[in-house]
Order: sequence, then structure tokens, then C-alpha cells
Amino acid sequence: MDQKKGYSKDFYLVVIGQIISLFGNAVMRFALPIHLLNVTGSAAVLGVVSGCAFIPLAVMSPIGGIIADRVNKWNVMVFLDFFTSGLTVLFLLMYGKVSITGMVLVTLFLLYGISGAYQPSVQASIPVLVEPEHIMPANAIINMVSSLSGLLGPALGGTAYSLWGIYPVLSIAAGCFFLSAVMEIFIKIPYEKKQSTESILRQTKDDLSESIAYIGRKKPELAKLTLCCAGVNLVMSALMVIGLPVIVMNILDFSKSEASRLYGYMEAILAIGGLAGGIGAGVFGQKLKVNGSWKFLLASGVLLVPMGVVLLPSCPPYLAYGVLAAVGIVIMAMSAIYTIQIMSYIQITTPQHMVGKVIAWIIAVSTCAQPVGQVLYGFLFEKIGQNAYLIFYAAAVCSMLIAWGSRKATKALQN
Repeated sequence: MDQKKGYSKDFYLVVIGQIISLFGNAVMRFALPIHLLNVTGSAAVLGVVSGCAFIPLAVMSPIGGIIADRVNKWNVMVFLDFFTSGLTVLFLLMYGKVSITGMVLVTLFLLYGISGAYQPSVQASIPVLVEPEHIMPANAIINMVSSLSGLLGPALGGTAYSLWGIYPVLSIAAGCFFLSAVMEIFIKIPYEKKQSTESILRQTKDDLSESIAYIGRKKPELAKLTLCCAGVNLVMSALMVIGLPVIVMNILDFSKSEASRLYGYMEAILAIGGLAGGIGAGVFGQKLKVNGSWKFLLASGVLLVPMGVVLLPSCPPYLAYGVLAAVGIVIMAMSAIYTIQIMSYIQITTPQHMVGKVIAWIIAVSTCAQPVGQVLYGFLFEKIGQNAYLIFYAAAVCSMLIAWGSRKATKALQN
């Protein structure tokens, strides 16, 4: 523990490993669906494959949390990065020999499942690698790495794919995973092996029951906060991901080529918003208190109102676009700060032997909420797209209700 003065060398190695690994993951998760669309020409196939890929992420997150609390987190990270590198190489070797749809589906399933098992180990390692007062800034750094990878991965992966095709892109991704695994070999994460005479299945059942009981009965406020985090993904994140592109491409009066260009800018703007939120949480981490986190949600809900106003038919398209971009970046930033605050509080207050499992449940529930929201918004924009301002007004009301629920939950935590 003497090494843990603020940020330890091992924490920085975890961060670097995250940068390399998440970049490779983002490249693959972007390139594979695009390649599938180019090969099959079917948007329906792409939608089914992409939608189904979220299932293993939700399933594997709780299992990953159990593994993170029972197994050395170092082993989990190293093994999964080596495994992903091998999976990518296997895809390249099998390419052209079996159905491309089946290969992409299986590979995306495994990628999302690996991500679900991998992230709880990363999150659970933070409290043992940094001092308690640095946990929120440390989470902010991890969040920024994820946002930056999500921004640069598709951008660079898309450029490389358009120039060289799928083989070089996946070869680079395989190299990223391998390099990350090799570097993570040198990480030292404190670990105390638990002695047990029970079978693995029995241990898994007991761990799941323990974590559910802890969240549901011993700390019911955590269950409420989990639902609030899921609500953020369901209402706001899904709206940003689905609504803004639909508005730019189909609703605002832009030419097709201009709309495509502005849509690309909007994607980058939203990613920058998440990155800015991570930076803000890191800089002001000591001043941010969990019992005030609900104010970020309330402000985000209020900001949805002007986004609806500029979608009225009388508003010029460029003015509407500018307001949507400016407000969108602020909402994404505040949502990121809220999530980081809640995650940091849970890491600090949850018993060390349960951190991985509790965080895993939050990841699983929140992850499931976003695709549900995307489907819902897709249906709404399909039916009443020309009155899109109504969707934003409804989302504003829902966001304010979520903020009120978060306020009550965080107030109970302080009692």
C-alpha cells in the first residue's frame, strides 16, 4: 500500500492498457458492422446483428463482477486481451470460408461479452490502486479514456477501412489487444485469495444472491440510483444517439451531402461532450458531492426544452443545428459528470469484496436501457418526426422526474 500515493504506477499502466484495448475494441465494433453492410447490402441484417450484440454485454457484466471479486483482476485483464487478440486473428483466418453474417454476429457477441466481463475488473481495481480522495478523478480519467476511444476509434477505423479494407483494420486491432495484454503483465494489483470448499456454480449463485440482497435490501438507495443511471441512458443518451442524427439527416432542410457532413460533426460533438464531462469531474472532483449530483440531471432536462423549441417549423435549419449542437455537448458533459459521481460514491462506500459485483449490476442495467430507448425513439421519430419538438418536451419531463428520484435517493444515502 506504500505505493498508493495518489495515483500509483500500476494505475497509470491500467489507464494506458485501457487506451490501447478500448481503441482496438472501438475500431472493431465500428468496422465489422460497416463491413457487414457493405457485403450484404441489408440494413435489416445490420440492425438485427447490432441489436443482438448487446445481449452478451448485459449477461456477462454480472458474471464479470463475480469474477472481478473472486479472481485476481490482473489475470482477468491480461487473459481477456490475449483472448481478444486471438479472436481477431481467427476471424482473419476464417474470412471467406464461412458465412460473413454468422462470423460478424459471433465476433460481435464475443466482443461485447468480453467488454462486459472486462470493465468490472477495471472499475473494481480503482479503489485498491488510488487513495479514496482520488477515486472520483481516477474514474474521470477512465471515463475520458472511454470517450476518447469512442471518438478516435470510429474516426480512424473508418478512414483506414475506406483506404485499405477490413484486413489491415482488424490486424491493427489484433495488435492493440496483444500490446495491451503484454503491457498489463507488469501491473501489480493487490489481491487476497479467498478460500472456499464450494463448487463454482454454488459460489456463483451465492455471489449473485449476496449482491442482489445488498443492492435490494441492505442498500435500497443503490437500487434507486441504478434505475436513475438506467433512466439517463433510456431517456437522454438514447435521444442524443438516435434523435440528433435523424433530425440532421431527415428533418432539417439540408441537402443530402451537407446533411452527411453535418451529421459527422454532430457525432464528434457528442463524443467531445462526454470527454469534457470526464475532464470536469476530474478537475472539480473534490468539490462535487454525491447529494448534489441530481442537479446535473435537472439541468440536462431543462436544456431539452430549447432543443424542442428550435425544432418548430419557423426556425431556420442552421440556427436549429447550432442550438442542438451547443446544447447536446452540454447535456453529454453533465450526464458524464453525474455517472462518474455515482460510480465513485459506490466504489468508496461498497465493501471491497463486493465492488465488482455491485458495479457490474449497474453496468448491466444501464446498458440494457440504452438500446430500449433507441428502439423507442426510432419508433417515435418514424411516427411523429415532423413534430419532433413534442418528443423533446416529453423527454424533458421524464428527465426532470429522474432527477427528482435521484435527489431522493442521494438524500437517503446521507442519512
